[in-house]
Amino acid sequence: MLFDTHFHLDLVEDNLGLLQRLEEMKIYTIAVTNLPKLFSHTEKLCEGFKFIRPALGFHPELASQYKSQLSVFRELIDRSRYIGEIGLDNLRKASQDFKDQKDIFSSILNICAEDGNKILTIHSRRAEKQLISMIGNNFPGKIILHWYSGSLKDLETALSYGFYFSINYNMTQSVNGKKIIGALPLDRILLESDGPFTVLENVPFTPLNSKITINEIIRIKKNIVNAEEIEASVFFNNFKSLLSGN
Repeated sequence: MLFDTHFHLDLVEDNLGLLQRLEEMKIYTIAVTNLPKLFSHTEKLCEGFKFIRPALGFHPELASQYKSQLSVFRELIDRSRYIGEIGLDNLRKASQDFKDQKDIFSSILNICAEDGNKILTIHSRRAEKQLISMIGNNFPGKIILHWYSGSLKDLETALSYGFYFSINYNMTQSVNGKKIIGALPLDRILLESDGPFTVLENVPFTPLNSKITINEIIRIKKNIVNAEEIEASVFFNNFKSLLSGN
C-alpha cells in the first residue's frame, strides 16, 4: 500500500531498473516532468507499466524562459490525467519572471479546468497565498500542494477548498515541516519523495522509501497532537480517494 505523488523519474539513474522494482512492489507512482517538451520521454519510460503514470509539467522556475512551451502543453493535455510539476515560485525572482509565471499558471489552470478531471501536483514556494487564490474554491479537479512551506493561515484556506498536501522526508525533519504536518488532518495527507531532490545519508529518495516517510509522519502526528493509533493504510486510502474523485 505504498505510493508516491511526486517523483522526478527522468532525473534519476537506472530508470528501467527502478521502474521494474516499483512494478514488482506495486508502488503507485506519479512521474512528474519539468517542461512540456520533456513529457514524451517520461511517457515512453512508463509504457507497459501498470503502477507508474507520467505527469505533464511546466515548472515555475522554467516558465519565464520557456514561455513558448505553453502551446506544447496545450497540445499534450489529453495524454495524461496527471499534471505536474506546475505552480509558482517567488524566491528571489525578478518581477517580470514572477509575472510570467502567474500568466502561465493561470493559462494552465484554465486548460486543465476544461477537462474537469485532472490531478495537479503544485509547487508554491513563497507564493502560497497568491497561488491558492488563483486556484480558488471551485476548481474542477484535484489539487495537491507539494512540499508546502507557507503559513498555517493559508494552509487552512487550502484545506477549506479541499486541497491535499503531499509530504516528503525532508519536511518531517524540519521545524516548519513538523508544524505543517501537525496542522494537517490525516485525511488530507499524501506521500511524495520529490526524488532526487531529497536525500537520506547522501542517497536520493525514490518511491521505494515511502515507508520511511510514513513512519516519520505517524511519529510527528502522535507527538504533536497526541493522535490515537494511526494506521499506515490511512494514507493509501487518501490516495484512493484522490484517484476515485471522492
